[in-house]
Amino acid sequence: MAFGLSILLFVIALFAIVMIHEGGHYLGARLYNFRILEYFIGFGPRLWSFRRGEIEYGVKAIPAGGYVKIAGMNPFENDVPEGDEQRAYGAKPVWQRVIVILAGPFSHFVVAWLIFAAVFMFSANFNVPGIVGVTPKMGGQASPAAVAGIQEGDVIERIGDLDQPTRDQIGDYQSAHVGEPIIYVLDRDGQQVTVTMTPVKTTLNDKTTAVRVGIELSGVKEPPVVALAHAGGQVWDTTVQAFGGLAHVFGPSGVHEMLNSLFSGAPRANDGAVSLVGASTAAGHAGSQGAWAYFFSLFATVVLFIGLVNLLPLPPLDGGHVAIALLEKVRGRRIDMKKVVPVSAVVLLVLGFFSISAIILDIWKPIPNT
Repeated sequence: MAFGLSILLFVIALFAIVMIHEGGHYLGARLYNFRILEYFIGFGPRLWSFRRGEIEYGVKAIPAGGYVKIAGMNPFENDVPEGDEQRAYGAKPVWQRVIVILAGPFSHFVVAWLIFAAVFMFSANFNVPGIVGVTPKMGGQASPAAVAGIQEGDVIERIGDLDQPTRDQIGDYQSAHVGEPIIYVLDRDGQQVTVTMTPVKTTLNDKTTAVRVGIELSGVKEPPVVALAHAGGQVWDTTVQAFGGLAHVFGPSGVHEMLNSLFSGAPRANDGAVSLVGASTAAGHAGSQGAWAYFFSLFATVVLFIGLVNLLPLPPLDGGHVAIALLEKVRGRRIDMKKVVPVSAVVLLVLGFFSISAIILDIWKPIPNT
């Protein structure tokens, strides 16, 4: 039950993001007095609508997103009301058109930033290595952490020559310096404390070995200002990773991996494309296990990814409209948008292939742990 409800919540939230995206276009267009004709939720036949001023608002039958209709954007429709020619999309300065178009994908980055900040404030920032436990003994003697006087609530700010390390970096650094004294700089209730600990190799209950100093790490709940600052860094890091993921998925190796997974017995690549089906399934598992920090972090990542895809300089994506506007500025004359339609059709065909293929693979060969 919790699994299904989590997926439903994830899908509803994604639908809300679509409307926020369109709301960005809407606010930008209102700011610069573009002639807005419609702002609708959904597509297809009208179910309900009302008019306020010159804009029609409403709901359509197919709940697959929404749209803001600006006069003059459709090359096959003469929808500019008489007397509003100067308010049409093509009549506006290039810089205003660029702002109106970018306001949509920009909203994704703002929403993701606020979500990450909320996670860091109300749950924890798991990138920050906070100490939540100290092992008294290891191998029959006091652990290095116990000897050094480590306390629960300490936060590791530096280990050796590594500033602001993540939990993974701490583990790797300790493994690379087993048996060597390492200087740790800690934050203890706002005071800086320096200790020296020597990582030791110990045998775990399952008979495997690990390098430890006797501390248990977890995330740290942060105050608002710090959370907002760190959330900005998280947005940047996630955007860089998403950009790299896009380059891989749409590159030769990504296409080869997808075709192999679809048409041969090749296993699914762990770094391959994931559809909203796969993301929703992962969100469902997180929600059913009560891992809400991961649920919302995953959602913020998907929001960022969608915004980044929209910024690709290909029509009919938002980035394509920006590229066309800038090209018009350089050329000094308008581009016939009817000639761009075939390019838009090819782009939609390629994106459709990737989307449908990813959906099929997420159902047939789901990536492990999603």
